[in-house]
Amino acid sequence: MVKVGYELPKRYIRLHLVELTICLLPLMTIQWLATSACIKLMIPNLSFLTSLIIGSCVICIDPVLSQAIAKGPFADQYVRRHLREFISAEAGGNDGFGFPFLLLSIALLRYADTPGIEIGKSGHGKQSRDWIGKPDTGRFGGDVGRALAHWAVEGVLYMLVIGAGYGVLVGFLSRKALNLASRRRWIDKESFFLYPVAMGLFIVGTCGCFGSDETLACFIAGCALNWDGSYHFEVEERHDSFNSTIESILNVGTFIFLGAIMPWNQFHLPSQNGITIARLVGLGFLILIFRRIPAIMMGYRFMPKVCKDWKEAVFMGYFAPIGVGAISYVEYARRLLPHPGESDAEINNLTAAMIPVVYWLVFFSIVIHGLSIPVLNYLYKWFKVPTIRDHPVEILLLSENEPVPNNSVVDRRGHSVVLNNRFSCAVNQRPHSGHGDLHREGTDTIVLRRSGETSYRSSIERVSTKSSSHELEQSVSTRNVV
Repeated sequence: MVKVGYELPKRYIRLHLVELTICLLPLMTIQWLATSACIKLMIPNLSFLTSLIIGSCVICIDPVLSQAIAKGPFADQYVRRHLREFISAEAGGNDGFGFPFLLLSIALLRYADTPGIEIGKSGHGKQSRDWIGKPDTGRFGGDVGRALAHWAVEGVLYMLVIGAGYGVLVGFLSRKALNLASRRRWIDKESFFLYPVAMGLFIVGTCGCFGSDETLACFIAGCALNWDGSYHFEVEERHDSFNSTIESILNVGTFIFLGAIMPWNQFHLPSQNGITIARLVGLGFLILIFRRIPAIMMGYRFMPKVCKDWKEAVFMGYFAPIGVGAISYVEYARRLLPHPGESDAEINNLTAAMIPVVYWLVFFSIVIHGLSIPVLNYLYKWFKVPTIRDHPVEILLLSENEPVPNNSVVDRRGHSVVLNNRFSCAVNQRPHSGHGDLHREGTDTIVLRRSGETSYRSSIERVSTKSSSHELEQSVSTRNVV
């Protein structure tokens, strides 16, 4: 989540605040209601209120799986850069914005007035107080106003506001500290690359202490870390491969974890909860069609900077995978509810159905969205859809054996490639000019100090990436010279 945040362009949240607000508030509410209606239609014995609880677990875009869509080979060639960046940003943001929907529906259920259910009493015959975060589960009594107050404090203030504020604080202090350490050369390259991992672990640990939303805090902290664009630019200049490797390891571990905990024996229990394989397959296709596409089609005209036509809106609505975030939500909800069979019929039906439904939708989304990319890539090549050539950037190859990036033009003599449609191009990178002559990319100024001598400045002009191999070997990157 920290990497998702700092790879976005500088001040991205502020520049796209309107579009993010549209997606995270009205459109996400429409997605919540549409998803819950599909669950209510296909899963028996569930009320609409309990369907809202399950629906809130699966409305968020998984930030892990969305990176394969926003940054994969297919996106490099056929998806516009602005759309890719927004998909990544929305996935990072709405993974935390699902908590208000989940806690609102749980609060309405727990405070609902159900006949025949006794309300817990204290020893003096008075109703026990409902403290925020109280371990008691079940029904508390019919009071919608009290449910909304509980939701406003825990779901909005505690989860969203405090989590986002904590992320801003940690990211801001980290950015100031790293900029100071970089200017004074106090931090080596390994520690500089390792900092996002350390910051993510720190936020997860500290947010776990006071129970706020650590995923949203990590994403906001990553955005604040690169608010001025300096961290991402420095990472690009130092040719970071460490964080990408860590991301790949975590992704593989996440998929292994999901496969290991998948409750295969609960996907067909018609006598216990009415769930069958046929119902789950039908639910998967309904969710795929109605969960997000109608909402995006209704709102894409208000986001011209993100979606320029209905085709991009359909792409954005379709590729919204469900992943480990949904597992986190349903496990969190299970802790707030009684164990299966220990409450009234409405809650018992919910606790019996929520685990198999959510886990199945995660499995279904991984398979369908995972197979959609190669199928779509084959169709694009079959119909000869042209690749996107926007935002060309010329970069140096570090080795003769280095794999060539997607959607690029190679210049082996110049040890460089012209990379098109690059995700989150660094702010200080100059675009490719397209001319064969040498062009200036900028200068770097360094300070060399010797004992007993005054400082003197030397400006070294970078050679063009289209110069000869001999010239490239003689050139040096002055940013790393001490």
